[in-house]
Amino acid sequence: MTWDFHIKQFESHLKLERSLADNSIEAYSHDVLKLKQFIEISNSEVNPLQITTENLQGFIEYVNELGMTAHSQARVLSGVKVFYKYLMLEDLIEIDPSALIEGPKLGRKLPNTLNLMEIEQLFSAIDMSTPEGARNRAMLETLYSSGLRVSELIDLRLTNLYQDIGFIKVVGKGNKERLVPIGRDALKFIKSYVEEIRVHMKIKPGQKNYVFLNRRGAKLSRVMIFTIIKNLTKIAGLKKRISPHTFRHSFATHLIEGGADLRAVQEMLGHESITTTEIYTHLDRDYLKQIIQDFHPRS
Repeated sequence: MTWDFHIKQFESHLKLERSLADNSIEAYSHDVLKLKQFIEISNSEVNPLQITTENLQGFIEYVNELGMTAHSQARVLSGVKVFYKYLMLEDLIEIDPSALIEGPKLGRKLPNTLNLMEIEQLFSAIDMSTPEGARNRAMLETLYSSGLRVSELIDLRLTNLYQDIGFIKVVGKGNKERLVPIGRDALKFIKSYVEEIRVHMKIKPGQKNYVFLNRRGAKLSRVMIFTIIKNLTKIAGLKKRISPHTFRHSFATHLIEGGADLRAVQEMLGHESITTTEIYTHLDRDYLKQIIQDFHPRS
């Protein structure tokens, strides 16, 4: 059977059995397609079931020569490993050729964050006299107030807003639901957008339950959110690289710096493992170390 057949079956497995989002499925599929490309370039006739550890070692050298960063190489290898775990699960192969393959060593990269002054700078750069400005303020307040992923923001539904108790229901990775607190300011701007702007829009069929809509009355795209933030960053005169995820990182960092319980932050972020959340404690330690260096007389 061909590469394309097995990749298609792999995508179905990720969608139906693991309930992954379309973006994640596309990323995994892209990783395996890179392996297929390498096999074709190598003039090899092997199909996915015939791949050996030696083939994969050659593949790792190939992606390294492409000039990929260590993080990108590790992500591609991770996708290939998931593919071979799937083939093992389906009893299509007896030995996992990726089991002994190690990825590049990675240092823990601390995420980019914004301080309160920079967040206020960004918010102040929004033109609140326009319908888009009112929507954008509500979106960014929500991102920072609840630490949402960009996919969770664009999928936010009106029926998942519990304004009376100050919570929103979020559908995260793997369609897992969680309740997350949302601040008064974010709720105020959402209410203003929904009742004063959105109510006058002509909304496309099937889109009425999404909170944030584009000019055509349809759900916003991920690219649109990135573009909005990029343009605001420029207007605000900030030199940092800021993305929707920067607000999520800032949300978590400010909670940890304020003394929040790590398990509570894990729950709010929707992290499966607390080790993912622990990166914010490293960030907090760096912050504390900087305080000592700046203010202690014997530092």
